[in-house]
Amino acid sequence: MTQPSEELVLEAGRAERHYWLDLWRYRELLYILAWRDVAVRYKQTVLGVAWALVQPLMTMVIFSFVFGTLAGLGKGDPRYPLMVMAGVLPWQLFAAGLSGTSASLVGNAHLVEKIYFPRLLIPLSSLAVALVDFLVVLVLYAAMAVYFGQAPTLRVFALPGFLLLALVIALGAGLWFTALTVKYRDFRHVVPFLLQVGVFLSPIGFRTDILPNWRDVLYLNPMSAVIDGFRWCLLEANTELYWRGLATSLVIAAALLASGLWFFRRTERGFADVI
Repeated sequence: MTQPSEELVLEAGRAERHYWLDLWRYRELLYILAWRDVAVRYKQTVLGVAWALVQPLMTMVIFSFVFGTLAGLGKGDPRYPLMVMAGVLPWQLFAAGLSGTSASLVGNAHLVEKIYFPRLLIPLSSLAVALVDFLVVLVLYAAMAVYFGQAPTLRVFALPGFLLLALVIALGAGLWFTALTVKYRDFRHVVPFLLQVGVFLSPIGFRTDILPNWRDVLYLNPMSAVIDGFRWCLLEANTELYWRGLATSLVIAAALLASGLWFFRRTERGFADVI
């Protein structure tokens, strides 16, 4: 005999009292939204997987030429393109995550207007596409690693920690932007601009240890810790973690996520009225 399903009673103030419990209760909706976004990204598309490969590959080629050839940072290092790709890998994850979360509420306005569920599920589900794109680019990096003769070390098992840090940064910033975009649609243009600037302010084409006097400043961008962490996990022992900078980036990422959640929850009750 099947057990009766639990009744969900909608009443004034319920969302405030049971919000985090409702996130768990609506977990199936999270899976459905995530699967839908991935399917839309890759199903019946000509450039779905190809675009996920071409974009980071072209970024690697351009940065290798600008920083490696013109700036001379890759002189005498035949594996310089692999070092650049190890930086492109987390940046693509962050950029896709931030772009997806920041546009998620407006892109799902029909759901926000009609039914009740914790709105936080929408930006969370948008991270699925970023993760799938990351796995595609990871295959590209693995092929390059084989070509350059770079074997993985035990440090690769620390990679999920830096992957999680990148997602936390993307989600924290994305919660701010998606909530602001609901009311002020101009913020749709802010994220692409910030990503265009951020790709040059992040150490994708260079290692932070070549600028020791500026390293603490570079780590005010928390993605610097993620990029250096990916290189520490994926490359050989000539890369070292900058622990003080990593601690700074962790604090910034935690503050970004906490403030993003606070602002999102503060403005969430008015989404259906203004979206």
